[in-house]
Amino acid sequence: MKAERLPAPKSESLEIIQKLISFDTTSRDSNLGLIEWVRDWLKPYGIESTLVYDADKRKANLFATIHGKSGRAPRPGIVLSGHTDVVPVDGQAWDTDPFKATIKDGRLYARGSCDMKGYLGVALAMTPRFLEADLKAPIHFALSYDEEVGCIGVRGLIELLSKQGFKAAGVIVGEPTSMNVVVAHKGKRSFRCTVHGKEAHSSLTPQGVNAIEYAARLITYIRSMADRMQASEARDNGFDVPFTTMQTGTIKGGTATNIVPKECAFDWEFRYLPGANPDAIEKEVRDYAASMLPEMRKVAQEAGIDFKLHSAIPGSNALEMDELTQLALALSRQPGVSKVAYATEAGLFEQAGLPSIICGPGSIEQAHKPNEYCDLEQIALCETFMDRLLERVCA
Repeated sequence: MKAERLPAPKSESLEIIQKLISFDTTSRDSNLGLIEWVRDWLKPYGIESTLVYDADKRKANLFATIHGKSGRAPRPGIVLSGHTDVVPVDGQAWDTDPFKATIKDGRLYARGSCDMKGYLGVALAMTPRFLEADLKAPIHFALSYDEEVGCIGVRGLIELLSKQGFKAAGVIVGEPTSMNVVVAHKGKRSFRCTVHGKEAHSSLTPQGVNAIEYAARLITYIRSMADRMQASEARDNGFDVPFTTMQTGTIKGGTATNIVPKECAFDWEFRYLPGANPDAIEKEVRDYAASMLPEMRKVAQEAGIDFKLHSAIPGSNALEMDELTQLALALSRQPGVSKVAYATEAGLFEQAGLPSIICGPGSIEQAHKPNEYCDLEQIALCETFMDRLLERVCA
């Protein structure tokens, strides 16, 4: 009995994926090479792109619309959305050049192969077919920057679309989900907390305000909140971690063991379930910090605690019976929906009134790792998803 032959991706998709991967779009660097290449690639097809730049004009989002051969599709369309930036490869042991797509043993290896240039390449490769079709709803491309550092870039694009009164039937965010339909993700807020104390010789500790010790008290309180939520918060068992989480990621402070430290800074975050109140969680931490200030200022009036918001990403929470979800299930032919703990741009689109789901090729387990890869079968499945989407928007 012969083994079932797995589908192979089209050469058109692979060529574009390979081109996108060849641009080093690590978040700390510019993505303009990739964005301008996509703009120039679309232009001969008669497709004009809108670029929304960052303040320094080093990075940009791209938005483009295809109406098909009729010239004006009458119904609200579908947005195919993805970020162009990737995480760094610094310190990672790669067996291949991370910015050159390498196909081996049924997999495509490269940084961004699954997160998420595979999806973008498949979507863009559909352009000629979308153009030639009698679309009843337009197809939009939305490519963003700086997703990996807090979903920063897409906000400018969403703001522009909102000002223009843009409407769509839905947004399909192509994060790697193994082509499963994801209807919800947690929200996230992250902060840097800086505790300002007072230096003193360590033999005279009562004359100082130990910034590290007050930071430690606050960190311990954050951990106690996390423990409380794990023990008592109403579960959402659709998530692999079915409760709100909180944690401290980095800490830095002090100069020597014989000096009472003047300053200590730590980064912390919480990832909350849809329906949880992020303002209340943040307020509880800030209130506890404020409760320590009178004690600190008995010794030094200049003592204080500052919070700087690094990122605030709203959660996403579509329903299985929503029209967009049912469309995605029909396109993917998957039996049901799932939820994920990581954050995506879907929550920001939803916040702007654009229904969103998450579905793309590759596994999140491969993202951000050395030797990141996307199975070729996943790319082919994404192509089939797009084929079915084309049928639907022509119906």
